[in-house]
Amino acid sequence: MRKVIQSKISFWQLFVKYGQSHKLMALVGAYFLISILIKIYFAIDVQIPCLWKTFFHVECPGCGLTRSFTQLLYLDFVGAFKTNPLIFVVMPAGIFYISKDILKFKRKLENKD
Repeated sequence: MRKVIQSKISFWQLFVKYGQSHKLMALVGAYFLISILIKIYFAIDVQIPCLWKTFFHVECPGCGLTRSFTQLLYLDFVGAFKTNPLIFVVMPAGIFYISKDILKFKRKLENKD
């Protein structure tokens, strides 16, 4: 039978340690969230433009994912789908990957102790 391990680390401690261990991912995530919040609250667009669209004047499959994510924050699922339907594939896959990576990181921390 599997033994249940009591978690000694709080969510915020895990969040901080994960961010310290994965600096690049934390910086990109922080930039992404801050730029979305600035766009929502102040209507200022500070996001990096799509290089594919800039050079070739054609939208790539990822164009509109940030706008679509912003629509999801407003709970506008139809608007998110119209902006870029790929959000309903990318978002669950991203959540799955990050959750799996955090759980792996947490197990690694618990095994160190």
